[in-house]
Amino acid sequence: MAPTAECDVLVIGGGVAGLSVALTAAPRTVCVLDAAARPGGASAWAQGGVAAALGAADDPAQHAADTVVAGNFHNDREAVDRLTAGAPAAVAWLQALGVAFDRGPQGELMLGREAAHGHARIVHARGDSTGAVIMGALARAAAQATHVRLLAGRCAIALAQDAQGRIVGAWSWNGEAIELWRARAVVLATGGYAALYARTTNPATSDGSGAAIALAAGARLRDLEFVQFHPTALAVADCVESLPLLTEALRGAGAMLRDDQGQPFMADVHPRAELAPRDVVARAVAARQLGGHAVYLDARMAVGSAFPERFPTVFQACMRAGIDPRVSLVPVSPAAHYCMGGVRVDAAARTTLDGLFAVGEVAGTGVHGANRLASNSLLEGLVFGRTLGTALSDDLPVAGGAPAPCPRVYRPLDAGTRRALGERLWNGAGLLRDEAGLARVAADLARWLEAWPAAASGRDHLALAQAIVSAMRARPDSLGAHWRTDYPHAA
Repeated sequence: MAPTAECDVLVIGGGVAGLSVALTAAPRTVCVLDAAARPGGASAWAQGGVAAALGAADDPAQHAADTVVAGNFHNDREAVDRLTAGAPAAVAWLQALGVAFDRGPQGELMLGREAAHGHARIVHARGDSTGAVIMGALARAAAQATHVRLLAGRCAIALAQDAQGRIVGAWSWNGEAIELWRARAVVLATGGYAALYARTTNPATSDGSGAAIALAAGARLRDLEFVQFHPTALAVADCVESLPLLTEALRGAGAMLRDDQGQPFMADVHPRAELAPRDVVARAVAARQLGGHAVYLDARMAVGSAFPERFPTVFQACMRAGIDPRVSLVPVSPAAHYCMGGVRVDAAARTTLDGLFAVGEVAGTGVHGANRLASNSLLEGLVFGRTLGTALSDDLPVAGGAPAPCPRVYRPLDAGTRRALGERLWNGAGLLRDEAGLARVAADLARWLEAWPAAASGRDHLALAQAIVSAMRARPDSLGAHWRTDYPHAA
């Protein structure tokens, strides 16, 4: 298992955050490892846009205030200010790379409004295809950049550490053998862990792999209990990996939630009704379902015949399920969507391990607090990714020593264990949770870990799930997306 390559910066993950780092780290040599066949991950699936204070009556301070309110004031305020201050420049950078955001009849940027935003400040590209459009531009730029090497189909199974514990690279599985990648800086940009849940809006690769290998190497994690459940996933029974997302922009455009009696109910739940924070809307939908009712999104009047042009991704998903959203109600259900917690980092994206950095959803910056504000996720990857890439282009960490042998053999969770884990998390550690349910999940995880081979790579995902459940049990109060039915009142 000789080193496959050496580079200045090794980026693990080829989504918005990872490619933002890679492109701005020039002239450093950058290798980008991605478990998928091509870069994108959850970023390419993103239907929401990029939030930025671009309107005449808006400014970054107001964007920051909305972010903190949505996060239940649990946010790291310095990180919030850096995020919102960097948003306009991030949008301009994307435009320079060729991203054509949607524009109005006079050529002005169309600014949409989504839940918990006090202003219309969301830019979209091709309606609900923003993530795919942005990823297309970033991938083209990375493919043309002489300092970037894209390496698809490689799953990182462990971080490489020297005798002092410094991160000096990573071990990956290429489908046939384990490879070693040496680097002076290793950047995790692997996304979140929402796909560990049985019902999710994420691709299967969003399974917490980055946080899992960081935890195994000794990195500190934070805020794992804050898992955001999107209130409007398309409720279809035949989806194998994930439920199609029905973007929040639909509710921003006026779509309403109704129960199976045709009654709207969000106005009775929150003053902002359908535009309440996501955790509030998700719990309201779940409460209706627990009461024996089906819940539907009604966009017939708000969008109607304009669906194919305004929301092509949603329209195609609905039509594949046999539902025409122009004239029919669309059945919805909450699904695990986004993780506010992750690998603890400081303001410079440094983890608690020397040589290891993290950006995007895998990073625990505290920027989202207890509940992420809509359309701040792509923004986070762009702003903090560009900041880290620029910093590494100027100042690389010192080189570490020789790596210790690979601590893992490649053996991922088998399909049965993965399915059982997803169901356990969904039922006991999901949108609504209590101590009894969490204790049952913890007991199951303890049994699985005891039986799982110590050197097998899948063990790290079980250990991450154990850490998530432990964090949920350690916070016996309800806050934002962390909702304990046995402690239903926020602290």
